[in-house]
Amino acid sequence: MPLSPEQEAEIAEQRSTARPTLRATSPGMEAHLYTAHPVLDHGFVRVVDYMGDDAAICQAARVSYGRGTKSVSNDEGLIRYLMRHWHSTPFEMCEVKFHVKLPVFVARQWIRHRTANVNEYSARYSILDREFYIPEPDQLAAQSVINNQGRGAALSGEEAQRVLRFLQDDASRAYDHYQEMISTEGQQGLARELARMNLPANIYTQWYWKVDLHNLLHFLRLRADSHAQYEIRVYAETMCRIVADWVPFAYAAFEDYRLGGATLSKTALDCLRRMLKGEEVTQENSGMSKGEWREFRATLD
Repeated sequence: MPLSPEQEAEIAEQRSTARPTLRATSPGMEAHLYTAHPVLDHGFVRVVDYMGDDAAICQAARVSYGRGTKSVSNDEGLIRYLMRHWHSTPFEMCEVKFHVKLPVFVARQWIRHRTANVNEYSARYSILDREFYIPEPDQLAAQSVINNQGRGAALSGEEAQRVLRFLQDDASRAYDHYQEMISTEGQQGLARELARMNLPANIYTQWYWKVDLHNLLHFLRLRADSHAQYEIRVYAETMCRIVADWVPFAYAAFEDYRLGGATLSKTALDCLRRMLKGEEVTQENSGMSKGEWREFRATLD
């Protein structure tokens, strides 16, 4: 299960205690504080702390650019301007600290985003719980034939059952041996920092992940995308819902210009202009590779 009874009791206690403050708060984010949002079979995302709101973005922008923003009459319009023109530092004025429980192989993808502060549960000092990510049957898929990083058609029938059996049996066996190696009954017991190397990549870990809004939105743009791996995408989608409540103006602009928008190369823009003039443009006369052309057409369709 995502939360133990002890963790649920701790969260309930934290949520029951109000703390007066003079700093700016976001009603939407206050509703999320400490609450664990379940992800996958044993994972979760919860907000531990945050700083700033939509107004903090505008405040920083107006300090930075002074009179140049006087013509922007409202916060929403200013935020959309900043997002549209790829400004970054005003969005860095907002920060959030997440507590995330996730499979190790997802964590190894996630940690490639090197623009956050991370502190992970240490298996050198503590014993990891017997919790493994086992995919739902509809997430068991073959290798894509067109994308070396992607999935193809879902496995079915006996093949799907065989794969699930391997995942469950191998994880359980590895954890059994992990426990036996660190046992101290009648033996010295292997050090935890060594015994952990026998654990599979689908075991769950936990960390605190603190990031500013600019870098969080960059993470979400990549990981909430439909092409991202499912297991990290569901975490990103959960965080998107949290961010939408935290900074609604900033998230709406992000959704419009980043998630729902597209960036065209100079060559692609030239092809689009030719198309609008009625010219027949093909991959052969476009100046693009087959891959670029396929992506360009997908953007337009």
